[in-house]
Amino acid sequence: MTKVAFCFPGQGSLEVGMGREIAEAVPESMDVYRVGSEATGMDLAHLSFEGPLEELVETEVQQPTLVATSLAILAAVRKAGIEPDAVVGHSVGEFAALASVGAMGTGEAIGLVRERGLAMAEAARQRPGAMAAILGLEDDLVETLCRKIFGVWPANYNCPGQIVVSGESDAVEECCAEAESLGARRAIRLKVSGAFHSPLVGRAAERLKPAIDRIHFANPVAPFMSTVTAKFEPAQRLGSLLVDQLTAPVRFTQAAGELVKDGVTTFVEIGPGNVLSGLVKRIDRGVRTISVNDLASLEKAKEALASP
Repeated sequence: MTKVAFCFPGQGSLEVGMGREIAEAVPESMDVYRVGSEATGMDLAHLSFEGPLEELVETEVQQPTLVATSLAILAAVRKAGIEPDAVVGHSVGEFAALASVGAMGTGEAIGLVRERGLAMAEAARQRPGAMAAILGLEDDLVETLCRKIFGVWPANYNCPGQIVVSGESDAVEECCAEAESLGARRAIRLKVSGAFHSPLVGRAAERLKPAIDRIHFANPVAPFMSTVTAKFEPAQRLGSLLVDQLTAPVRFTQAAGELVKDGVTTFVEIGPGNVLSGLVKRIDRGVRTISVNDLASLEKAKEALASP
């Protein structure tokens, strides 16, 4: 039996034109952009379809457009009759994941990520920092470096041999140099405005908490796998986890591994790009991955997952 997990991408999985083809073909998908635009006061369809890229990459714009696009694509996937047995999201993708299983409404999710993006951008201005991807080192070696160097922390466990670190700019530079001296294949500085998923953006969590506290979370209709805890989490825990995830590392490696242990054999990435599909394959080569981001890939998913 095929057990399916929907996975929703995080910041960085964006491109001008994202979602346009599906939204123009599926009215329910365009409705998502309309609801999201009302919740944020932004024209999310125009931004997603037309850009410009220099505006789209800004944290406070990228997050609501990305989540809106993921949920717009989800609407088309749902219309095709495809449903998940579990869901997971990478960083801001958790908001799309939670909306996908009815834990909160579409407008609530997109409105929250607009506030989240503003909070993160403000925190980054107040306490600038940096992030870097360390490739080709064991996770425990990177963790040891982060304990040894003051002001840098593990931020994203993306897949075995790929950890993103986050923190003070000088500390991140030192961590990169040390990692390369220990045999890391590469240490790549990321184009981000702040030290996300680290204690340096604690003020963002403080700003976001009141908005999250206003949400009444419902029990997910399919299990939600948290990338903060790498566990299935119930409604009463969701608000605190969405606050915690701003400063906590994204444990995508561990979360995907737990889904496989739970019997998931197919991961369907719903949103622009195919970053998570690539990561999942590096986490477990035995699973099947499907990326849905346009009409052609939607048709392939329908063929692959059609119920008999």
